[in-house]
Amino acid sequence: MKKIFITLLIFVSVSAFSQKIDDVFKTMPNSILPGLSEGNRTMFLVDTGKTVIPYPLGEIEKLAYSSDFLKIKTSEIGTTQIKLLPLINDTQIICVIKTVCGNACDSNIKFYSTDWKELDADTLLPHISAESFLDESKKDTDNYKFAVSLPDIYPISAEFENDSNRLTLKLDFKKYLSNEQLAEIKPFIKSDTITLNWNNTSFR
Repeated sequence: MKKIFITLLIFVSVSAFSQKIDDVFKTMPNSILPGLSEGNRTMFLVDTGKTVIPYPLGEIEKLAYSSDFLKIKTSEIGTTQIKLLPLINDTQIICVIKTVCGNACDSNIKFYSTDWKELDADTLLPHISAESFLDESKKDTDNYKFAVSLPDIYPISAEFENDSNRLTLKLDFKKYLSNEQLAEIKPFIKSDTITLNWNNTSFR
């Protein structure tokens, strides 16, 4: 815990006052949402009645908006969530979740300081893999290794719960498997969701 705190003090460049989602969205690097101009961003935030705006790469739609959270539909299959998370000493960091849904939904999670310097996610988020969703007590049973190796990949999606600081991770694999494969793996799935809580230092 002490190591994590020191890391945050060194790498998180933030102001002494709490920022709002508008502040960080307006200064967001173009690499996060390419082609979105300053004018587009201002229109997106100021016009509360307008949820869809055009921009050079298509349209973006405002799905959820509050003082510390913004969820945007960026395409027919993609969304971006931007969340301000409080730290101790009244500072904040930014969590950005990009999700793409094809046969299943898969998310990429990154963290930034409020001046958009990328932070080490390993200190802020526990390592989550397919095995995080499995029942460890069954590892030594017959067919365990065979069952969990059936999918080529295990897509994991991430979603903030109702604009809270709780993060729900979902193992989204069912559409990749046949009914026979599902029958093989289901006995080893403890739960297809995991909820992590932000404790003002990291997700646990």
